[in-house]
Amino acid sequence: MLNPLDQYFEQKDEPVKSCLQYLRLLLIGYAGITEHWKYGMPFYYHKGKMFCYLWIHKKLHQPYIGLVDGKRIEHEDLLQEKRARMKILLINHLDDIPKAKIESILEQAFAFRK
Repeated sequence: MLNPLDQYFEQKDEPVKSCLQYLRLLLIGYAGITEHWKYGMPFYYHKGKMFCYLWIHKKLHQPYIGLVDGKRIEHEDLLQEKRARMKILLINHLDDIPKAKIESILEQAFAFRK
């Protein structure tokens, strides 16, 4: 039987499933990042503190990375919507995943943790 994390990723339909799995591997590839099932979603902690999460936008049906300290990061592609603290980076699962952009934003987020 799959754990809740694996089950979350496995139940998605393609191409969203592959996009989320790619983002998952990208995130856990960073030193100090651990993956947890929190609030009913995949959450990623950096050195024991909440860092980001993966989810699907309810209206746009696109995967996104939600950054816990997003309000501190200025980037044209980050959306705040009605969130007070977090911002999200929507990922178009029908296009190539913008790895360089994601890594740049993650590096900015890591800088606030030092």
